[in-house]
Amino acid sequence: MFNNLSDKLDKALHVLKGHGSITEINVAETLKEVRRALLDADVNFKIAKQFTNDVKEKAFGQNVLTTLNPGQVMVKIVKDELTRLMGGETAGINLKGSPTVILMSGLQGSGKTTFSGKLANYLKNKKSKEVLLVGCDVYRPAAINQLQVVGEQIGVEVYAEPENKNPVEISKNAIKHAQSKGKNVVIIDTAGRLAVDDKMMTEISNIHKAVEPQETLFVVDSMTGQDAVNTAKAFNDILNFEGVVLTKLDGDTRGGAALSIKSVVDKPIKFIGTGEKMEAIDVFHPDRMAERILGMGDVVSLVERAQEQYDEEEARKIQKKIAKNQFGFDDFLKQIQQIKKMGNMKDLVGMIPGVGKAMKDVDIDDDAFKGIEAIIHSMTPDERSKPNIINASRKKRISKGSGTSVQEVNQLMKQFSQMSKMMKMMQGGGGKKMMQMMKGMGQ
Repeated sequence: MFNNLSDKLDKALHVLKGHGSITEINVAETLKEVRRALLDADVNFKIAKQFTNDVKEKAFGQNVLTTLNPGQVMVKIVKDELTRLMGGETAGINLKGSPTVILMSGLQGSGKTTFSGKLANYLKNKKSKEVLLVGCDVYRPAAINQLQVVGEQIGVEVYAEPENKNPVEISKNAIKHAQSKGKNVVIIDTAGRLAVDDKMMTEISNIHKAVEPQETLFVVDSMTGQDAVNTAKAFNDILNFEGVVLTKLDGDTRGGAALSIKSVVDKPIKFIGTGEKMEAIDVFHPDRMAERILGMGDVVSLVERAQEQYDEEEARKIQKKIAKNQFGFDDFLKQIQQIKKMGNMKDLVGMIPGVGKAMKDVDIDDDAFKGIEAIIHSMTPDERSKPNIINASRKKRISKGSGTSVQEVNQLMKQFSQMSKMMKMMQGGGGKKMMQMMKGMGQ
């Protein structure tokens, strides 16, 4: 995400990051390039100008030119200002109320219905909530059908009244239904249109007054840039919503919406959507996003995602198997499944400091593990539990069954053997041996 903006900011700050002489002239030149990068990312001109003025004021106020590492100090100032521009602090979601009512608003095509499902999935699995999804788009039957498909996919009930054309009535009835069924969160998916109009704004305003939601979220397609910000302002003038949701951040987005929206509507970005999967939802952290934009990675989010998939009991079983040299391909397959649940592969790589930039032009397919999985699934149970019995004839059969080459099977066997040895060394505290092995393995 934000690859184009990241590249341009990196080039703008390159001189200051280096060890060359830093002067008022090249600081001014750098900030001019920073402003240009922001404008190219579709950030409002006044916001971009104010941003660079603020950075300049803080830089000279802290006597950056006379510090020991002026380049590093300058990058930190830019990071802090980006964080402030995007809201400063992480904004939580209000889950008070019995039930909590969350009203989703936004234009048609913004990803509102899909995000309603993602939010329901997030609240069900990470906040242990009993969620009810409500289909209130009475104009497009496909919207209710889509919500029902999503609900079935994540195991969440969907309330709909296909024959009723009054969204206010449907919303009220849904809340009564939620109370009778012991649901503690109700997410209402409202109708969207291609542009802001009086009819839509009146309708959603009436729903808002009738259900008095704890949270009203405005869903916006981040790829629409400054248009998204203008639409958010129009909605906020009527609804006075609590927060913004940015969808499609995994696409070729310029980033203008994320950087401008807080300044324009003075409402925080609460969530972001980063892919098609129902798990592709993240709480928005301005400081972490600023670090990612500046190519610093986001290790904290990466660790959090890993911890969500971490099973202590399973980890203990794996440790015992490693200690007894019993770690097999079935165990390896489980590890792959956990990694896949962590999210979009390119997004995960982008969280590793330095790696995201190096891999920006590499197309990392979400199906990157498909070949490995096919090879493992083509093995017999004995072969998966005892990899050392796999000889040349078995490799030939496995490659044929998985639609791969014997060379690919050999490569997987080699990588699996090296990984098993490293895991064994890590358990035994053999740090030096592991380092030597890693050197031998190459890059």
